[in-house]
Amino acid sequence: MAKKEPEPKKLVLIDAHAILHRAYHALPEFSNSRGEPTGGLYGLAAMLIKIISTFHPDYIAAAYDLPKKTFRHEAYKDYKAGRPKADETLVSQMIRSREIFGVFGIPIYDKEGFEADDILGTIVEQVKGQRSKVKGGEAAIIIASGDMDTLQLVDNKRVQVFTLKKGINDTILYDEEAVNVRYGFPPELLPDFKGLKGDPSDNIKGIAGIGDKTATELIQKFGSIENIYKTLKKDRVTLLKAGIKERVVGLLEKGKEDAEFSKLLGTIRRDAPIAFSFPAKLWCESIDLPKAEALFTELEFRTLGERLKSAVGAIQNNTPLNSTSTTTPQSPPLKGGEAKQASFNDVLAATGISEEELAETAVALWLINSNLTNPTLDDILGFAQTRDWNKARETVFAEIQKRNLARVFEEIERPLLPVLKRMNERGVALDVAYLFSLSKEYHRELSKREKEIWKLAGAEFNINSPKQLGEVLFVKMGLKPLRQKKTAGGALSTRESELEKLREMHPIIKEILEYREFQKLLSTYIDTLPAMVGKDGRLHAQLLSSGSTTGRMASQNPNLQNIPIQTELGRRIRKTFVAEKGNVLLSLDYSQIELRVAAILSGDTKLISIFKRGEDVHTAVAAQVFDVPPEQVTKDMRRQAKVINFGMLYGMGVNSLRQALQEGGSAVSREEAQQYYDKYFSDFHELAAYLEKVKKDTAASGYTETLFGRRRYHEAIRSHIPFIRAAAERAAINAPLQGTAADLIKLVMVRVDGYFQKEKLGKEASLILQVHDELVFEVKEGQAGKIGKKIQEIMEGVLPEALSKGVPIEVEARVGKNWDEMKKLE
Repeated sequence: MAKKEPEPKKLVLIDAHAILHRAYHALPEFSNSRGEPTGGLYGLAAMLIKIISTFHPDYIAAAYDLPKKTFRHEAYKDYKAGRPKADETLVSQMIRSREIFGVFGIPIYDKEGFEADDILGTIVEQVKGQRSKVKGGEAAIIIASGDMDTLQLVDNKRVQVFTLKKGINDTILYDEEAVNVRYGFPPELLPDFKGLKGDPSDNIKGIAGIGDKTATELIQKFGSIENIYKTLKKDRVTLLKAGIKERVVGLLEKGKEDAEFSKLLGTIRRDAPIAFSFPAKLWCESIDLPKAEALFTELEFRTLGERLKSAVGAIQNNTPLNSTSTTTPQSPPLKGGEAKQASFNDVLAATGISEEELAETAVALWLINSNLTNPTLDDILGFAQTRDWNKARETVFAEIQKRNLARVFEEIERPLLPVLKRMNERGVALDVAYLFSLSKEYHRELSKREKEIWKLAGAEFNINSPKQLGEVLFVKMGLKPLRQKKTAGGALSTRESELEKLREMHPIIKEILEYREFQKLLSTYIDTLPAMVGKDGRLHAQLLSSGSTTGRMASQNPNLQNIPIQTELGRRIRKTFVAEKGNVLLSLDYSQIELRVAAILSGDTKLISIFKRGEDVHTAVAAQVFDVPPEQVTKDMRRQAKVINFGMLYGMGVNSLRQALQEGGSAVSREEAQQYYDKYFSDFHELAAYLEKVKKDTAASGYTETLFGRRRYHEAIRSHIPFIRAAAERAAINAPLQGTAADLIKLVMVRVDGYFQKEKLGKEASLILQVHDELVFEVKEGQAGKIGKKIQEIMEGVLPEALSKGVPIEVEARVGKNWDEMKKLE
C-alpha cells in the first residue's frame, strides 16, 4: 500500500502595508470614542481573522515597507513621484498596526531600501530552499496582499496570492491558472507586462503609446521583453507578419531602454538581505489571545475578539476549513446586537445569572459609557476586570454612584426594562395582504423606471452597480458635475446626495433617484416584513433602551425607528401597521421637543417667549432672520428657517448650513448662508452663548449631561485631527438636546405604564411602538378619547415648572385604524 504523502504546511505571508492602505481608504473616517483613527487597523485585524478562518495557517509572517527610500528611488528619482503624501491618520495607524501583529504572535520582516513586495519575494525564495526544515517536507505559501504586483510570485498552487478585489471584503485567491485566465499569460511575465505598458500608480513609464491590449498581444506572441527584442533585432518583419502594427514596431524600437528599465523597476526582488526561518511553534500556539482581546477592547473593536477566538478554536479543534474557492465573498457584519441577542438565553443558562440582573447591569454599564451600546456579559466582566459576576456587578453600580448616574438609572432606565419586555412580547399587527399588494405595485414601478433609464442611457446596464452607473453618466453620457465628490478609489460618486446636484442636468437623474427609492423600500421593508411576522400575525421587533449612543431608544429585527415618513411612497408603508379588530391605534407625538429643550437648557429669553406665546417657532425665526413681520413670512422662508433651526441644534457650520438649504431646494450662496448664520445667533445670542459653552465645557470635562444627568463622553473632542474634533464638537452640541428629549419620552413610557397598572388597563390599552418622539398605543374602540387625554396630560406635564422655565410642552394626539391614516383626537 502506497504511503500517503503528508499535507504540506501552510505559510501565510501578509503584505501589511498594502492591506492596511486598502482598509484605511475603505473606512476613512472610522475612529474610536477617543478620536483615534482606527479604520485601517480594524480592516487589517478583520482581514487577518478572515485569513485565519479561511486557510487555517500553520505559520504566518508579515512584511512591511519602511518610510525611507528604496533602491528603486536610487535608480529612478521619479519612482512613485506624484503620489500624495500619506495622510497623518494613515501614518499613525501604520505605526500602531505592529501592535496587532505582536499580540497575534506574527513575526515582522522589513529592511531599509526594500519594499514589502521584495521582502515577500525573498521569503518565497528562501522557503523553497528550506524544505528539510519544514515538518512534512514542503510548505504551501499564500500571500495576502492588496497589491496585484505580488501575482508575479505565483507558482502553480505552491505559491498563491489572496488579494482584495474591492474594499476589504471582496477577495479572490489566485493560483497560476487564475492568473493565466485574467491576463492571458503566466505569472512570471507580469514584470514584462509592466515594462511594456508602464504603471502610472508607481510613475513607471513603460513604452509611450503601448497600453494593456498591445502589451498583452506582444507577450502572448513573443514572451518576455528579452525575447521580443531578440526577435526584433533578428528580423522586424517577423513581428509584422505576426500581426504587430508598424506603429507598434516603431515604438518598440524607440522604447527599448524604457521597457527594460521599467521591467527592472516592476520586478520583485528575491534577494533582500533578510533571513527567514520557520518559528519553533505553530502559529496557533504563539498567539496571545488575552492580549489580543485587550488590544481590541482598547481600540473598541467589540466583535473581533469573539471572531478571533472562534477562528483559533477552529484550528485547534481541527474544524474543516471554510470554502477556499477562487472567490471568497465576506458575509456582511452583524448589525448592532443581533449576535448578542441570539445567544442571550444560552449565556443565562450557562452562567446562572438571572435575565433581570444581566439586563439591569448591561444598561448600567451603557450609562457609564454610552459608546458601549447593548453591552454583553463579556463587556461587563471586561469593564470590571474580573471573571466574578458578583464583583463585576458591584463594580458597575459603584461607578454609577461615582458618576452621579443613579437618578437616570433608578427613575428612567431600570423601570423601563419591564415596559420594553412587554412591548416586545405584544408586538404590532401587520396587514400582510396590503404589503403583498404594495409589493406588486412597487415592483411594476421599479421595472418602468429601469426601462426608462436604459432608454435615456441608450444601453442596458446594472443600475445597482456604482461603477457601471458612473461610467454611463460621466463617460458615456458626458455629464460633468461641479464639485462632485469622489470615492476612495478616485471615481466620481453616485451617492444620492451627489446625484441630486445633477438633477437639472438630465432627466435620467430623476429616474435613477426614483428607482433607488422604490428599490430601497422594497428590499428594506415591503418584501422583508412579511417574513418577520409571527404566527399571531404580529411583528415582534426588539426594542432596545441601550441601543444608541445618544440615549434614544433603538430597535432591531427590524429597525422600526427608520420607518419612512418623508415621502408619499415611504409613508404608504405605515398603512401596514394596523390595529386588531375592535381596537384602534392611538399616537401621541411631542411637538418640536428638541427646540423646546434648547430653549430650556439655554435659557434664551427670545426663544422661550416664542414658545410661551404659542407662536410657530419656524415662522417666528423666519421673521427674525429675514427681518419681516410674521404675517409676511412665506412658505419658502419658513422652510428655510426650519432648516436653520435644526441646523443649529446639530452644530452645523456655514458650509453645512448652505448645503442643507440647497438640498431643501433653496439656491443659497455662501455669503447668504453666512448672513443667516450670523443673524440667527445675533437674535438668539443666549442660545449661541450656551452652545459655545457646551463645546468649551466638554473639551474640559470630556462629557456632556442632559437635564436629568445622563452623560455622554466625547473624548474625540480633544483629538488633534481637525475633522474628528469638529465632528465631536457637533455631537457635543446636540447630545444634551437629543439626550434630554430621549429622557423625557422614556420617563413618559414609565409613567404611562404606571397609569395602566394602577387603573388595570392591561386589556384595554398597550404601548406597542416608540419612534423617537412618538408613542403608539393599541386601545379598545371607545376608549381612545379617555385614555388618550390622560396620556397627553402625562406627556405635557412630564417636566415640573422649575425645570421647564415656563416653556410649554405640547403633544399632538391622533387616532386611526392604521398608522398612516390617523385623525386628530378630539
